[in-house]
This record gives sequence, C-alpha cells and structure tokens, in this order.
Amino acid sequence: MRDLDLTTLRLFVTVCETRNIVRASEQASLVGSAISKRLSALEETVGVKLLQRRRRGMEPTAAGQTLLEHAREMLATAERIERAMAGYASGLRGEVRVLASASALAEHLADDIAAFLALPAHKDIRVTMEERVSPDIVRGIREGSATLGVCWDAADLGDLASVGYRSDELAVAVHRSHPLARRKRVRFVETLDYEQVVLPVNSAVNLLLGRAAAAAGRRLQHRVVVTSFDAALRAVLANLALAVVPREVAAPYRNSPDLCIVRLDEAWAKRRFAICYRSIDTLPTVARLLLAHLQQAAQTRGGPAA
Repeated sequence: MRDLDLTTLRLFVTVCETRNIVRASEQASLVGSAISKRLSALEETVGVKLLQRRRRGMEPTAAGQTLLEHAREMLATAERIERAMAGYASGLRGEVRVLASASALAEHLADDIAAFLALPAHKDIRVTMEERVSPDIVRGIREGSATLGVCWDAADLGDLASVGYRSDELAVAVHRSHPLARRKRVRFVETLDYEQVVLPVNSAVNLLLGRAAAAAGRRLQHRVVVTSFDAALRAVLANLALAVVPREVAAPYRNSPDLCIVRLDEAWAKRRFAICYRSIDTLPTVARLLLAHLQQAAQTRGGPAA
C-alpha cells in the first residue's frame, strides 16, 4: 500500500464531517472534482470502499469509519509535531509534555506551570500534563513519550538526568470521631490497627506504606481504594477509614470541623521530588525554560528537594 498523505486524509475527514463534497470544497478552498479525485485515489490505495451516499449525504462505510478514527489521530499528531518544531524556530514556541505523579499534580506542579504559562513571553508555549505512577514516568521519559517527568526522588531513575524540585510531608487524615483524632503525632504502626483508604497498588504512596507495614510485620487493612487524594479525603470525611496523605494536599480541608490531620512521626514521611529528563543537551528550548522556572519556583516557595 502506498503512503497516505495528510492532505488527502484531511479532506477525507472534512467530507465525513460535512457529509457533502460541496461543503467540504468550500472549507478546503478546492473544487469538488479535485476532492473526488483524491478520495477515489485514497480508496484505490487502501483497497476498500470508504464512502457511500445516503439520504442525508455522504457517510463512511465500516472501513471508512475505522480510517476516520485513525486519520483524526494522525492529523492530531501532525499538529503536535508542527507546534513542537515551531519551538526551534523562535525559541519561545512549542510544546512540552510532562508526566507527573499524583502527589506532584495535587500539590504544587499545576500552580507552578500555570505561573510559567501566564508570563507574556510564554503565550505561545503549550504544556500538557499527564498523571502516571513513578515507574511509568521514568519509562516514559526514557522512551521519549514525554520531555519532563516529576516524581518521588526515591524512584529508580537509572541513567536519567534529574534536579531537585519540591518536598512534602505525609500525615494521617482521620475523622474527628476517630480514636487517633486527639493525637498530635502518631507512629505509622499505630495506624495499622485501623482500616485505611488507599491509592492504587502501584502508586508511590501505597508502595511506601506497604513496605513500612511489611517492615513492622503487619499488613494494611484496605477498606476503600481510590484514584486521587481528594477522593481519599472525602472518604475520610464520610468516616469510612483513615488515610495517609500529603499535608499539602489536605491543607484546603483544614477548616473542615470533621477532619483532623495528625503528624506522622516517621523519618520517611518527609519526601522529596525530582524533575527527570534524558539529558540537558537534548531538551528543547521551551523545555529548558520550563525546567528553569520549576527550579526557581521550588527555591523561592518552599525550597528545592535536595
């Protein structure tokens, strides 16, 4: 099969969306015969019929619907490539993809990136963020699916370069009626007598708690499994169980009369985050700017994770 060209795929998508070659020609500023010729060539290339005439206009066949889905993905990818390459031309245009842990996203990262994008000089820079667990973040950076990763610095970063970012502290969130609610601090082993709200099994916090429980010869009593710290805190407020969460994440709930945050008296409760990447030499200009901004934000608001 010959290579598929993006122009023809774009015309095919337009015809599918407008259901009319005339309207598609108006949008594409091409005569209808030229579009028809390209569509015929496309059907010849793939070897199947892609469009059929119905009472409401042109509609994709089953094969055409499949091609339509792939064509949209290809055009979206091409658009992202175009934006990324534009960054090399001006130095201040382009896209940075960031993979981050749930803790980093729930705490400071989103605010720090928002402040970066709010600067007038960065108006043409796009930053996308996606939540991943630490091993997947490292794998994604190493394989090139993202430019920067933000994760717990205890993760195995291997040969990736990294710099310190921010730090946080894990604490115990309990309902005001819970037996631990009146305590100022608590050892982790004491929480193991009670049911807990936990994050997915491969999350950094859950792995840390699982190892700490195993070291004490105990196991976590899972009552609720949630996908975010916000959901965990809501479960605590509903008096379902206690939860170990970053104090920074629980801060917005501190005025709730039904929630108590108890200090976790463990050295490992204080965690540090790192920003990882393949190498400084391979970072695009816009990624270097974002990296520098995140480092500066950590130094001026809360200190870097060193």
